[in-house]
Amino acid sequence: MKPNVEDILAVELKREIAERYFGFRKMIEEDTLDLMEKVKYQLSILEKRISYELIRIYILLKDEKLIHQFMELTGWEEKLFYDPYLTESPTIMKRVFTGVKIRGLTRAGRFKNIAFDAYERLVAHVEHYRQNLEEIESSRETITAEIELFYRKNDIGNIMGFLRAMEGVGNIDSMGVTPDTGAVNTFEHKMRIETPPPIDPKLISIPPLAAVPTISKQLKKLVDKAYKLHGAKFLAAIAK
Repeated sequence: MKPNVEDILAVELKREIAERYFGFRKMIEEDTLDLMEKVKYQLSILEKRISYELIRIYILLKDEKLIHQFMELTGWEEKLFYDPYLTESPTIMKRVFTGVKIRGLTRAGRFKNIAFDAYERLVAHVEHYRQNLEEIESSRETITAEIELFYRKNDIGNIMGFLRAMEGVGNIDSMGVTPDTGAVNTFEHKMRIETPPPIDPKLISIPPLAAVPTISKQLKKLVDKAYKLHGAKFLAAIAK
């Protein structure tokens, strides 16, 4: 017996509903995975770049008063990743300065260059981090808004009610399921597209840093004071 026009239309309509739903779901899942990868990368910038440059500067300045003056100079109120232990640990010193390029003709010049190079890298990492964080927050908001818009236009409960009403016309399992009245709530829950999880709380907001040209003279004074306090000892330690 050939299917009538109503059977054909019902099957086509259910196929269209399924393709629209699963196509959108796949897009959201891919966007969410991409967002999670960006979050991982952002954490690596914070934990392996920004933190390392800050720790290097803390070790170079060493004296807590100089570190406090440095934070005031840069415009930061909080000493991120700071612990007095960091400036005293030979193990940490060796780890963070391994592979760092040292240039300069005099010991004082080498010490100054190490400090200024670390600060310039820190400025670049912070700017990169801030841009990425803004993009991550924007992407999450966009994905969430797209999901909300999809549900405003495609209510799963109404769709399933519509499909159940068509049970006598076409084959309801064209979406891969045949929900009965008692299973509707469970089915709708499984079909619901979840919004992306909250952004990792470790991705803190970081204010911009003062550019090198604007603080060059003041920074040099701090570095000179630090060199007089322990510069020769520091250079001898990292030379080992």
